[in-house]
Amino acid sequence: MNDAVTQLSALGNASRLAIFRLLVQAGPDGLSAGLIAERLQLAPATLSFHLANLSRASLLRSRQESRYIHYAVDFMAVDALVAYLVEDCCQGADCLPATAAAREKICIDRAVSTDPAKCAIRSK
Repeated sequence: MNDAVTQLSALGNASRLAIFRLLVQAGPDGLSAGLIAERLQLAPATLSFHLANLSRASLLRSRQESRYIHYAVDFMAVDALVAYLVEDCCQGADCLPATAAAREKICIDRAVSTDPAKCAIRSK
């Protein structure tokens, strides 16, 4: 629950939410910090502050390419957050499509396997 509180708190700021949504649109490759700043018209120091906050909340991952830092959404973390938020939806009935994290938890809970790797849904 603490992770969810931290993540939702990080998204509870208009600038961070805009950064997050832009990076969701960008997909798994993400965008460079410079491109994010340009598209959202944020000062570098302001952007750096918000990117650090989102990264500490485990919503973003970064990678260095040459002299540029690229940021991307950690979709596994977002999937786990959504799974946590809807975990008890509809009194346990299957009313919503399951996220990958929710399917993994169901697999483990039903003792199909105790190994999360065997329960994980792999991308094609």
